[in-house]
Amino acid sequence: MVIDPGRAFGTGAHATTRLCLELLQDVEPTSVLDVGCGSGVLSVAAAKLGFAPVTAVDIDEVALEVTGENATANGVAVEVATELRPASLGVMNIALDVVERVLPGLPVERAITSGYLERDEPRVDGWQRLERRVRDGWAADLHERG
Repeated sequence: MVIDPGRAFGTGAHATTRLCLELLQDVEPTSVLDVGCGSGVLSVAAAKLGFAPVTAVDIDEVALEVTGENATANGVAVEVATELRPASLGVMNIALDVVERVLPGLPVERAITSGYLERDEPRVDGWQRLERRVRDGWAADLHERG
């Protein structure tokens, strides 16, 4: 996988990204919504793992442009959008407060979240944690509506 972050965030080397990738590898490929896609590393990885359709969402037009370029460079299909769309699985590698604010209204059944420290734990009504992974003081969680 080749990722050029350009002017967007995310090279794939950070522990939170790696944890999200580990969790993605352990779930059944389905439709995925990458919220706050940055450089598109998680979108591209999901598409390479067989997830489809893959939709990358960000409020930053540069991030959407870079995600599209990285998807093309890797020969995968990723749709870029500025609004949330329904999917079976959501992926969010963003700050804890954003996870807690966005997750309740996210149109998905399950979600992989990260971007926060191991000591932090997303608290969102209507969601239960199924699995947690930690690395270098950072954490990622797999959640399910429940």
